[in-house]
Amino acid sequence: MDNKMYNKLGICDEVVKFSEKIISELKERFDKIDETAEYNQLKVISAMQENRVNATCFAATTGYGYDDVGRDNLEKVYASCFGTEAALVRPQITCGTHALAVALSAILRPGDELLSPVGKPYDTLEEVIGIRESKCSLKEFGITYSQVDLLADGSFDYDGIKAAISEKTKMVTIQRSKGYQTRPTLSVSKIGELIAFIKSIKPDIICMVDNCYGEFVEKIEPSNVGADMIVGSLIKNPGGGLAPIGGYICGTSECVEKCAYRLSAPGLGQEVGANLGIMPSFYQGFFMSPTVVSGALKGAIFASRCYEKLGFKVVPDSTESRHDIIQAVELGSKERMVAFCKGIQAAAPVDSYVTPEPWAMPGYDSDVIMAAGAFVQGSSIELSADGPIREPYAVYFQGGLTWYHAKLGIMMSVQKLYEADLIDRSIILNS
Repeated sequence: MDNKMYNKLGICDEVVKFSEKIISELKERFDKIDETAEYNQLKVISAMQENRVNATCFAATTGYGYDDVGRDNLEKVYASCFGTEAALVRPQITCGTHALAVALSAILRPGDELLSPVGKPYDTLEEVIGIRESKCSLKEFGITYSQVDLLADGSFDYDGIKAAISEKTKMVTIQRSKGYQTRPTLSVSKIGELIAFIKSIKPDIICMVDNCYGEFVEKIEPSNVGADMIVGSLIKNPGGGLAPIGGYICGTSECVEKCAYRLSAPGLGQEVGANLGIMPSFYQGFFMSPTVVSGALKGAIFASRCYEKLGFKVVPDSTESRHDIIQAVELGSKERMVAFCKGIQAAAPVDSYVTPEPWAMPGYDSDVIMAAGAFVQGSSIELSADGPIREPYAVYFQGGLTWYHAKLGIMMSVQKLYEADLIDRSIILNS
């Protein structure tokens, strides 16, 4: 296509040319992403057909939500798709952190220990665990925490993990995605190897995987390689951009039952919880998810290649295999982070006129800048970028309900850096 529409949106011909040349180099990568999306699309359809999804599943319920056919059947669909005994999929789960907090507090008891064998967890979990002091943390209830950092090359410290497992170790939490770090995201196969190692030492340890940002990136999920529970948010990958709220916990029947009792109340469990009329969004969002995730993955790889060309460190790089939708770019300064996020915001269909600024956000220990013009507030499967204002000044880009929107967002971020003379302009001009 010609450049007129890009020019209308504020992107100059030089940035368009730079971007199109990069995209032409990525065809083989994009074809592989499409192949995975097709496989996962068929997997979702198979799960829906197996559980006889029909129009009655979309009916609204209120109050206690007793006999909610649509809710109960959706949970069977998730369990079938992710290969687990049971699932808890609820609008009453407000976010990914909430889902993880429910899962942790459902399993752990006073005197138990939680182990993270993959280093520091995501910032918002620090207060849940009690690494940073907070009311009602696991620490307040006499639950201890142990951590084994990854080795310098990003691999597991198996000796350290073995030494850390004790009689008190009840549960292991494995964060698949990098969070606000520049470590590698963990592949499903690597997670499977880690779980097998841990269970060879202590078979009754409950292994939970924080699956946020990873669903449908690969053809298998951590639940297919030994995880007792996988946990995630519906306003990330599995909601497909349509779910307005919600989270899921898939796993063994015993684990899911305990999580349901923790979410509602002992004795009530999964029997209560009205769907409030949002079942169509949950079902259709899950149906759309493999395609939406593929567009976000293409955007991440495009971002990686663009910023590699511009001389920045990117994690992962543009040739590495992908295991989540997040792209980290180490920009080296607050000014570049702000310019990048201004570009993402300017590309949004919602709130494009808003200027993102760093601010003190609940759950984080430093100012955070966030750019997102989303239809669903905080939806990380929609085009967004964020990061804490601290060294190495890395911004984390993710999402895009379509590949074309993800493409526009990255082009706009490059444009903002180009205009502000915060990158080597000759790289753009000579492309």
